[in-house]
Amino acid sequence: MRNLGIAAVSAALLLALTYLLDPFRDYQLATAAAYLCAAAGLTVLIGVNGQLSLGHGALMAFGAYPVALVQNELADRGVSAQWTLAVSVLAGVAAATALGAVVGVAAARLHGPYLAGLTLVVAVAVPSLATLFGGVLHGDQGLSVYLLPPPAALGPDFPFERWQAWLALAAAVLTMLLLANLMRSRFGRTLRAVRDDEVAARLAGIPVARTRVLAFVVSAACAGLSGAMFAILAQSVSPSAFALTLSLNLLLAVVVGGLGSLAGAVWGSLLLVLLPWLVDTFTADLTLSPDLRQRLAGNLPLAIFGLLLVVVMIAAPGGVQGLLKGVLKHVPQVLAPAVRGRRRSAGGLDDRLQR
Repeated sequence: MRNLGIAAVSAALLLALTYLLDPFRDYQLATAAAYLCAAAGLTVLIGVNGQLSLGHGALMAFGAYPVALVQNELADRGVSAQWTLAVSVLAGVAAATALGAVVGVAAARLHGPYLAGLTLVVAVAVPSLATLFGGVLHGDQGLSVYLLPPPAALGPDFPFERWQAWLALAAAVLTMLLLANLMRSRFGRTLRAVRDDEVAARLAGIPVARTRVLAFVVSAACAGLSGAMFAILAQSVSPSAFALTLSLNLLLAVVVGGLGSLAGAVWGSLLLVLLPWLVDTFTADLTLSPDLRQRLAGNLPLAIFGLLLVVVMIAAPGGVQGLLKGVLKHVPQVLAPAVRGRRRSAGGLDDRLQR
């Protein structure tokens, strides 16, 4: 109930925020929410269960392509209604969950670099399927996504970016609510037990292999939902949008935000959106050649993110969320002397008044 209350308050605040922001900022907020779905699922997989994945970009692709295929197919058949978007998103989540189950079964007995290598192969191989099945997926060109305008009840002048933000934020809030409850449930304690000591967990009667597979399935479903949201935001899907760089960015976001913390996934997702925008704003004022500007736009955010990761690991191993917790923990200690001084002054004043 506490998580449900937090989710309801957060949804109300975010809904109000979308009315205060301009369309571009709404689109940035929607992008951060789409990233959050995948980052939160990756937090459960890595931070709570201890499995490393470098292939979540491929899982997002499996969530995005069904959205394009189903939406376009229904539109070609003359089916045009808002409910078709929910069907397409569910199809994307189901496809990503199926792939996550296959990868999870294969990775159930792998650890460390072997698991990372397997997921890396998935991240590299899955985008090439668009070329292999070019007749359906249109290769590197990708697919456009048929989307209806916002519902007529919202008004004729309702910004489409705000409607996209509503969809992405609803997905993010739902993901955070379900994962927060899962982490506090018996299954969440099982995930942490397997992460801390597999031998002890096995001796306690916990099915280690099944737990690892289920963790991968949960994380894959979140990645599929994230990919579906990106298909809605970009209104197109292509292999280049789900390259290995996306998987690395998600991993960096989870670690920098705070490994094992859903709140840390929020900070990491915001960094994924704000960092490239800040770099573009900074380089826009510099006199650079078009070629150099293009190279910086593609590589400088990743380089800064990597440098930030090194700094965070040295200065604050708990990430941004751990740093905030440490600061908030020391606030009462800093304020305590002032509070005691005020109480002493008030007590002395009372004594003088009584005399």
